[in-house]
Order: sequence, then structure tokens, then C-alpha cells
Amino acid sequence: MSSTQTQLKNKSLLGGAMIIAGTTVGAGMFSLPVVSAGMWFGYSIVMLIGIWFCMLVSGLLLLETNLHFKPGDSFDTLTKVTLGQFWRIVNGLSIAFVLYILTYAYISGGGSIVNHTLSGMGINLPQSLAGLVFAALLAAVVVISTKAVDRITTVMIGGMIITFFLAVGNLLIDVDSVKLLVPDGEASYAPYILAALPFGLASFGYHGNVPSLVKYYGKQPKVIIKAIFIGTFIALVIYSCWLAATMGNISRSSFSDIIAQGGNMGVLVGALSEVMSSSWLNTMLTLFANLAVASSFLGVTLGLFDYLADLFGFDESSNGRLKTAVVTFIPPTVLGLLFPNGFLMAIGFAALAATIWTAIVPAMMAYQSRKMFADETSYRVPGGTPLLAVVMLFGIVTGACHLLAMADLLPVYQ
Repeated sequence: MSSTQTQLKNKSLLGGAMIIAGTTVGAGMFSLPVVSAGMWFGYSIVMLIGIWFCMLVSGLLLLETNLHFKPGDSFDTLTKVTLGQFWRIVNGLSIAFVLYILTYAYISGGGSIVNHTLSGMGINLPQSLAGLVFAALLAAVVVISTKAVDRITTVMIGGMIITFFLAVGNLLIDVDSVKLLVPDGEASYAPYILAALPFGLASFGYHGNVPSLVKYYGKQPKVIIKAIFIGTFIALVIYSCWLAATMGNISRSSFSDIIAQGGNMGVLVGALSEVMSSSWLNTMLTLFANLAVASSFLGVTLGLFDYLADLFGFDESSNGRLKTAVVTFIPPTVLGLLFPNGFLMAIGFAALAATIWTAIVPAMMAYQSRKMFADETSYRVPGGTPLLAVVMLFGIVTGACHLLAMADLLPVYQ
């Protein structure tokens, strides 16, 4: 066995699974209880399982295509070779749009949760100003270096895990089964599923990491498949616990007030704080929310920072990094100042663009690669062309649902 093969064999499956889980779970989870309030717990779990399956398969389809290329080849190379220049541009623009709109979403969510935290200390700031402070502090970390982001994110994720289990564990113990299983309010649930689909899709976005896993493990499909399955399943379990914790403690009718106030992170955390049994656990929940949005912001903006530096040809000098910082952070920060409560709206728009590169394009690339590399004996996702059609249809329907909801043609719980 060569030294390269030995190194690849020694790489931990858990490490790959944690990369997928860490990318998938973030501040976006705070949108799930709010957008799922209409259909409530039972339908929400069914929806999440369906979305998890489709997004798992689409990631495996991307892996199937990726394995025909050398480790290290990016999403950009895959789309260019299999689908041509047009889809390469469409896919690249959709990725850039998602990174930009998520940066704005996390500035909005960060401003909301920082504002909630400070108000608990008796300090009152306008939410737009809180968002500016949040963005400025964390943008400085990204500008300093990737290493700084790596170290701070590692500490944050450790803190997230501890605070999540302390706060959500306590909420799960206090779940009111009547609130969870016999919700109050109107007796209409299923119609609200369609408008919630895009937010579910946005909660399972890990596809940018698939080429990274191929680079990390080499062409070892069995290990990568397990890493993707375990990582996304961890996310599914966390989301299910989160929905049970929120919906089992806040009544369905109370979500109307949360939605009326914009449905931002601070509003949801504030509502949960009122039902928590101790101020210490309330502090853990608030700390978890701050860490979740901060780590998501760092992860997304680092990706956007590197993408734009490559796109515009900015170098790694202080002047080059400053130029990259301007094009990375100024547009979403200005949006955050003008529209401080756009968290839910931004997550929805991110999902609309993400349907392209997390569902539609992976299915199209797998279809083309099966024709282009027909003679190669490589990994192939079971299910044939019908499964490709299911994944593509899922992407198209999810995107259409967001547009229809925006046009007030789908029922949205108020």
C-alpha cells in the first residue's frame, strides 16, 4: 500500500461527517419553527424527512459526477465539463447570490439576537446599529486570515454544542404534549407545507463540501457516502429536536405574534426565554443563538471572500484583502442597515437560488456524466433516471413554491 493510500485510509469518517453536519446546521435553523408554525409538528417532521432524502440523494449525485474528475476539481470545473459554459455561469451566479444573501440574512439575524442580548443587560440599541456592530467585528476576523476564522469557529462550534444541549435539553424535558400534538388555532395544517419547502431546502445545504470531501478522502465513495449520510442525519435529528423543543413550549397561536414582529431570531429567542425555567438556561439559549449566527456568518463570508478574491484577481496583500473586504461586506451590510428585519425573507431567497446548485444541477450533471463516462466502472447512485427526475422535480417545485408564496398565491401562516 502506498503512503498516499495509507494517509487516506487513516482519515477519520467522523471528521467528514462533522464537516457536513457543521455546514448544514447553523443560524438558518431559527427560521424553521417560524415557517413551520402553520403545519405544526407532525407535518413538519414529514416535510423534513422528505427534504432530507432529496438533498441526501442530490449530494450523492454530485459525488457520482465528482468521482469522474481528479480530487480537488471544483463545482465550477464539474459544471463546465458536463453541462457547458451557460450552466457554469448560471451555477456560479447562483452560488455567489446565495453567499451574498446569506451574509445579509446573518447580519439581520445577528443584529436581532445582539439587540435581544443587550436589552437583557439594560442596553438599548437600534437593531440596524446592532447589526452593523455584529458585521464589523466578525468581518475583521475574516479580513485578518483564514487561520483566524478556523480557530475562532472551532471555539464557537464547541460552545454551540454545549449550549445547545443544555438549553434545548431543558426545553425538551418541559415539552407540553398537548401544545405539541394538539395545537390550538385554525384546524388547517397541510396547505402550509408548500410555502415552508424552500426553508427546509436551505436547512440542508452542504453541497459545496462534496468536492472538498473528495479532495480530503480521495476517490473512496464508500467513506464519503457514509460521511454525507451521517452528517445530514445528525442535522435531521437536531432539527427534529429543535422543532419539538420550540413547538412543545410555545403555542401555535403565539407564533402569530412572533411572525407579526418579523419572525427574526431575537423575537423567537425572546418568546422561548419567557417559558424557560431559569435565567441560567435562558442565558445558555441566548449564548447558543449568538454563537450559531456568528459561526454561520464566518463560514459563509469566508467562502464569499475567497470566491470574490479569485473572481476579481485580488491578491493576499493587505491592500488586496482590503479590496476584497469592501466588495464582500459593504453590500450586505448596507442592506442590513436599510432592512434590519429581513432574516426570513433572505433565507427564502437563498433557498430559491440554492435549488439550482443543490438539486437541479447535480441531477443534470449526473445524467450527462453517465453518458460521457459510460465505459467507466465507477460509483453510481441507485434508482436510475427516475430518481434523477425526482430530485430535479423537487428542485423545480421548491423554487416555484417560493415564487408563488411571494406572489401571495400560496397560504402563509399569519
